[in-house]
Amino acid sequence: MEPRFNLLANDLGAKIAKRIYNVALAIVDSPLPQATQNLVMLRASQINGCGFCVDYHTKDATAAGEDQTRLHLVAAWHESTVFTDAERAALALTEEGTRIADTRQPVSEQTWNRVREHYDDAQIAALVSLIAMINANNRLNVIVRNPGGAYQPGQFADMAN
Repeated sequence: MEPRFNLLANDLGAKIAKRIYNVALAIVDSPLPQATQNLVMLRASQINGCGFCVDYHTKDATAAGEDQTRLHLVAAWHESTVFTDAERAALALTEEGTRIADTRQPVSEQTWNRVREHYDDAQIAALVSLIAMINANNRLNVIVRNPGGAYQPGQFADMAN
């Protein structure tokens, strides 16, 4: 499978990608736990069917030391015992925030209240921004058909600044 279009080979596409990457760096540097960030990015990418991002975030999480059992169970987190209550709240917000067109009230008060129980304001700012950004990245990659399988951890490190 070949991509329809290489965003990074285009001057404007590369400029936009670099800015998106720098937003991602601000989130990485936030007080939201890295393990939670990895789980959120993987779950949204699974929902959106983004093979490139599933590959990317699974490999980055593995490189960061994430347990393989947890990665294998992200898609079935509702029926799994390996996630903390805080991670479960973040995954619930991820699912509801990703599937916003599926219901009149995309993010339930129950989910929001669970998030508020486990995260402070800075962490919530990072979590909400992360959900928005991974959904944007998923859409970019799905639209241009970037395939999964070839990502190497750290391959975009030179995009910073």
